[in-house]
Amino acid sequence: MNKIIPALSITLLLAFAACQPAAKDTPPPLAGATMGGAFALVDQDEQPVTDRSFPDKYRLVYFGYTYCPDVCPVDVAAIGSGLTQFERTNRVLGAKVQPLFITVDPKRDTPAVLKAFVANFHPRMVGLTGTEAQISDIARRYAVIFERQKPNETGAYLVDHSRTAVLYDPDGHPIALIPQDQGPKAVAAELARWVK
Repeated sequence: MNKIIPALSITLLLAFAACQPAAKDTPPPLAGATMGGAFALVDQDEQPVTDRSFPDKYRLVYFGYTYCPDVCPVDVAAIGSGLTQFERTNRVLGAKVQPLFITVDPKRDTPAVLKAFVANFHPRMVGLTGTEAQISDIARRYAVIFERQKPNETGAYLVDHSRTAVLYDPDGHPIALIPQDQGPKAVAAELARWVK
């Protein structure tokens, strides 16, 4: 529990930073944040994927899990619809954004399960999974906290996790939180603000 409190503080600070209005030439709200970095996972087609697999792309990263009963599907739907709206207004810039869904539940989120899930939200969305150790490591480096709850009598369980979508630039530096909790229009507006 002690590890969760500092991570939660970081998440709250990032959320506060994203709410601040930006002057025309000010740096992005997450400029200089030490989150993100290299990773090596497996996608929904069972292909290896690393942070270098998307050259010249902005990465829109969301951590969640497919068995989530409510929040994750709503958030991922907003991300997918928001990116689609952004693509409609600027096809070239929209194509530069790569949406990534990284599971915090690798035990159940196999590539096949991820494939069925991400197909519902955007044709270019990539679902990523790995070993529990790999997921724990990438979550820590990407400032995401998660905790699996005790299973019920049927073996089903929930996973508490951070609810943030973060936009990273083509060099892997964090730019801004994307307000998926405010719906597709807000997602599209924030992408238009930062994707160049």
